[in-house]
Amino acid sequence: MRVLHAAAGLAIVLALTGCQRTSFGGFGSRDVSPGPAPLQAQPVPSVSSGQLPAPTAGASQFPAAPTAGAVTPGGAPAGTEVAAATNALDVTKESMVGNWRVSSAGSSCDMFLTLTNLGSGSRGGTRGCAGELTTMGSWEVTGKQVVLKDRSGNPIARLYKTADARFDGSTNGGQPVSLSR
Repeated sequence: MRVLHAAAGLAIVLALTGCQRTSFGGFGSRDVSPGPAPLQAQPVPSVSSGQLPAPTAGASQFPAAPTAGAVTPGGAPAGTEVAAATNALDVTKESMVGNWRVSSAGSSCDMFLTLTNLGSGSRGGTRGCAGELTTMGSWEVTGKQVVLKDRSGNPIARLYKTADARFDGSTNGGQPVSLSR
């Protein structure tokens, strides 16, 4: 009988041993590392106020229009986009769907356009692009113009159909952009 009690007691002890917590950290853990040291206060410059000068008579708050020989920030002649818009071919949204090869700022990358609705446009994206085109998230066709938009729906580039499988235009920053298949 004693052997039976000893065996039962040993079984209970082994069963309780299996229920012990063996993980590290977690709730109630005393092994907490200290956080980063507190930041030291920094002096703040004083704020000043004053009256702005009156605007000059006849001055405009808008920049002057480019002249015939002007160059855009991206290096393309300023009239290039106007010429592309004037000579643009008709474009349909359905003809834009698919994979495009993009040339911009001396490099090339891929662009994918779908008909899946996203905000006011359709879903699209780029892979391997640089500059403003990395933020592309949607696109839309407005008349003869294809407008590429960032993920917030803001226009980042405008393109016009210049040949059967080619579109040319520029980014808002003035970089020339070409799409081709």
